[in-house]
Amino acid sequence: MEIQVGNKTLEVTLLSKEGNQVKIDIDGKVFDVDVAMLQNGTCSLIYDGNSYNAELIRESGEKHYRVNLNYSTYQIDMLDSQAKYMKMRRGGSLETVQADVIAAPMPCKIVNIYVKPGDELKAGDTVLTMEAMKMQSNYKVSADCAVKDILVNVGDSVRVEQALIRLELKKKDNE
Repeated sequence: MEIQVGNKTLEVTLLSKEGNQVKIDIDGKVFDVDVAMLQNGTCSLIYDGNSYNAELIRESGEKHYRVNLNYSTYQIDMLDSQAKYMKMRRGGSLETVQADVIAAPMPCKIVNIYVKPGDELKAGDTVLTMEAMKMQSNYKVSADCAVKDILVNVGDSVRVEQALIRLELKKKDNE
């Protein structure tokens, strides 16, 4: 799952859970954490011999949280679940070959575009954020490529399968 903390997007994967012991991967770094849920959305965390208390507050919608930790507050949004769900419903795999056109997976509104024509992208780079049914999803490229053309603007409402961005795919060494 992808989460956004402030303006930083992180890929988070639960690797294992046995009792209170949780192994989690955050952007390729593995953490072993002891997590105990307490009352009213508070949890106790033990990581690397240090103890932390965090307060989790669900805000507007199911996918937006405010986390209070060590006298700091973090806004956290869960991303991409809608786009991944829609792709799986249509029989697609989450591990796909990057197409030369990014198309809208569903009717949505373009919230942000992070690239411009000529930008060189690496696999995993986020190119845009879209919103559907009050949920935001990031689109990340799955292969190295370059941006040829941007066919939409921030604020545009688009239809399913509408072309959003044209890409120039990079040839692999063995091709």
